[in-house]
Amino acid sequence: MDSEIAFDYSPLLKIYKSGRIERLMGETAVPPSLTPQNGVISKDVVYSPDDNLSVRVYLPEKAADTDEKLPLLVYFHGGGFIIETAFSPTYHNFLTAAVSASDCIAVSVDYRRAPEHPLPISFDDSWTSLKWVFTHIAGSGPESWLNKHADFGKVFLAGDSAGANIAHHMAMRAAKERLSPELSDSGIFGIILVHPYFWSKAPVDDKETTDAAVRSKIEAIWMMASPDNKDGVDDPWLNVVQSDSVDISGLGCGKVLVLVAEKDALVRQGWGYKAKLEKNGWKGKVELVESEGEDHVFHLTRPDCENALEAMKKFAGFIKGEM
Repeated sequence: MDSEIAFDYSPLLKIYKSGRIERLMGETAVPPSLTPQNGVISKDVVYSPDDNLSVRVYLPEKAADTDEKLPLLVYFHGGGFIIETAFSPTYHNFLTAAVSASDCIAVSVDYRRAPEHPLPISFDDSWTSLKWVFTHIAGSGPESWLNKHADFGKVFLAGDSAGANIAHHMAMRAAKERLSPELSDSGIFGIILVHPYFWSKAPVDDKETTDAAVRSKIEAIWMMASPDNKDGVDDPWLNVVQSDSVDISGLGCGKVLVLVAEKDALVRQGWGYKAKLEKNGWKGKVELVESEGEDHVFHLTRPDCENALEAMKKFAGFIKGEM
């Protein structure tokens, strides 16, 4: 009975009639290391004991024996809210490279995933992780690297795909709910959305794909992550761009970088997000960079290609204040 498949969502996962879930990618984990990789050291720290959830903290080794304060990057991994973890080789290698290029300290967040933990649990876990991060704002939190090296005047949120969606919603929430009593504002300096996972039932513009198979696949993945919502892909968690009822003018940061890929089905959502910020009364500065000829999260699968290196340069430059 356990071998009978109820739903086959290859190449992401399979759900068996017994209820067992078999993820087909993103399940391999690599340990953190105090031996430098690309000049960066790392360690895992529990942020939610009740749910046994951890973050991986990354620090340039050259800063370890100093009192240097560095920009703080909080990163949310992608995977459609369904696959991948903060500890996979894909994200460990990406964060190591990003920290090395950006000269920052980073916190990579692991959160519970659907379908075992349907949305909005991923968002709730991510908010819990952010609140944990901000317990270090006065230098007296539980994690020594954050106490010693995090510059809480330069906090950046970032993520790719579903993680970019999370980063947006965390910045929106931070504008409404204080992450720390020490703050007089959101506490977020900027956000980086890499190939953001936003969607809607109808195409966002006349350039977005109308391919029924592509659109139905995106819809199926969303409904697996959020099976109980009544609006399908027009749910406000996902339809951030097209929906007139979703107001993003209160986004809680002053700078936004959006990275998109030309051949990605989600590319027009990224362009639409930029346009919506610019016309809806948000007071910050937004920049968008498109990688020509590339598809969704190409920079993770081919991190050494020319376009991935250029995207990393933009990513790092944003954190280093070059935008």
